[in-house]
Order: sequence, then structure tokens, then C-alpha cells
Amino acid sequence: MAAPFSLLCLENPLLDIQGQGDEAMLEKYGLKANDAILAEEKHMGIYEDLLQNRDAKLIAGGAAQNTARGAQYILPPSSVLYIGCVGSDKYADILRSANATAGLRVEYLIDAATPTGRCGVVITGHNRSMVTHLAAANEYKFSHLQSPPIWPLVEAAEYFFVGGYHLTVCVPAVMALAKEAATKNKVFMLSLSAPFIPQFFKEPLDQTAPFWDYVVGNETEMRSYAESHGLGTQDVAEIAKMVAALPKENEKRKRVVVATQGTEPTIIAVQGEDKVKEFAVHAIIKDEICDTTGAGDAFAGGFVAGIVEGKPLEECVDMGHWLASLSIRELGPSFPYPKKTYKATS
Repeated sequence: MAAPFSLLCLENPLLDIQGQGDEAMLEKYGLKANDAILAEEKHMGIYEDLLQNRDAKLIAGGAAQNTARGAQYILPPSSVLYIGCVGSDKYADILRSANATAGLRVEYLIDAATPTGRCGVVITGHNRSMVTHLAAANEYKFSHLQSPPIWPLVEAAEYFFVGGYHLTVCVPAVMALAKEAATKNKVFMLSLSAPFIPQFFKEPLDQTAPFWDYVVGNETEMRSYAESHGLGTQDVAEIAKMVAALPKENEKRKRVVVATQGTEPTIIAVQGEDKVKEFAVHAIIKDEICDTTGAGDAFAGGFVAGIVEGKPLEECVDMGHWLASLSIRELGPSFPYPKKTYKATS
């Protein structure tokens, strides 16, 4: 059984403001139907637009926070700890309440001068376009991670999961976790998070690369990585193999690359192995799909829970597929209650 708070997650806590959109709304704000971007000045009106005109729902979000709740959904109580920065406002209270319900412990840095971060989610059919205003999430400080109440929690943790979005915020905090893992043979996991991370934050991403024990990304993120790093291929399996073969700091652990592809099989590449493995996702009737927002975060939550529990790699992937299949039947990045229990696919 996992030790108390053996999994520590770091990233950007956000409140999702989620509403039904249309082509006109996407055009108004210059958005793609299925994308994730950081908000510019031209996007700032979208949050009130969603609340006032699109019957928006307020849902606890932030990719790694979703993953942390997902992992805690599967793991024993008091297994997962999440760190990030929020404001001193009602939106932070909504996040705390959602996490408390999920049994997720949070240790937020509070920035009273800045509002809690928001993510506008425009839903069109089964697509979602996410526009993030980091606000307080962008104010996370390395000093918080180093502080006497927090660093002992880092030292006690055995597994670290960092969302790539945090590479836009506080690289020293990410690197501190990476080095803690490498020097003490702990597990360091990173999500690529969005195509713009390899594109525009290549240097900090590359700083973390030697420390990746597990790296997770979807097919678009993998192709973005390949393009920004001149790998010369758009074949997801080949990209996964190349990423797995990158130089590694902690040679006691082989790097594992996990590439999801929506409804197509998930690809796994392991450092030093020539062949990749493919795993079919759990089939879902189209009418049962409620919302795909956070499906990738849910997959990561299930996968990471399997790693923490010491499950075989194949079962970890299946746990990810299972949790994602639950999440997309719910509104937003959430999971059904009463809790369902994972049973390994035979």
C-alpha cells in the first residue's frame, strides 16, 4: 500500500468556466475548436461572456489538479498532495471544496493581490477550446516549495507528477522535484500538457527531459515536440521511441513514454526496447459521452495511480483508459460518486 501522501503533484490550479459555444464564438475570440492556449488581451472578455451568455458551469480544473483528483479517486485515502498558487477569493474556495470532496490534500500558496486563475472552456460538440488566464497560478514561488511546512512533504513523497503547464510559471520548483527524484531514486513524471509547451517553452522543457522517468502526451503534443526538436517524423510511435531514447539522469530507471491518441490505441515506448506497444482504449457508446474536457488528465490520473501501486505497465495503461472512460461520461474533469472500483481487464 502507498505511504501517506506518497504522490505529490505540482502545477497551476484553475477554475474552469465551461459553457456551450458555437462557430461564431470561436471566431469572435480567434479560437480553434479543439485547442489549449494562454489568454491574451483579446480573450479577456470570454470569461464573462461564458458566464452571462452561455449558462457556464464552474468546475475545479487545472490539468495536474485534475490528474491528482483522479489518482486519489483510485488510491487509498490520503495518498495524494497537490501544490500550486491561488488567490484569496471565492473561486479558490470552490477549488478547496471540490478537492476536499475528492479527498485530495492541497497546500496552496495564497496570493491575496491576484485572483485565482481561470480557464474558459468553449464546448462545441465533442470538441473543447480552452483559454487560460493564469492570474494567481502564475505567481507560484520556489520559496513556497522550500518552506519548512512544505519541503518535508517533498522529502516524504516517493512519486512526483508535474504538469508541463508549470514550465511557464516556476521552472526552479519543477527542477527541484526532478533532482529530488533522480538523487534518491524516486519517480519523476511529466505531462507535455499542450502543443505550445514544446513549441514556445522548449528550453525549460529540455531542462527537465533528462529527469523524465515517465512522460505523457497526446498525439498532437508528441508531434509538436517532434517538430520543435527536428526529429524529422510525425509518426507518433517513432517519436515516442526517440523521446524514450533521450539521455537520462537516473539510469536505474528506464524512461517510459506514453502517447495517447484519443479513440486510437495508446502507444508505449520503453527506453532500450525496439518495439512499441499499443493498447486499445475502452470503447464507449457515443450517446454516453457527456464531455471530453479533462479526459487526458483523467487518463494520467489512472495511469499514475497504477504506477504508485506498483502495477505492471499494461495494467497502468488500462487503469488510465478506465478512469478516462468514467470522466467523459461526467460534466467537466470529474468522476462519478458513489465511487466505482477498478477491475483489471482480463
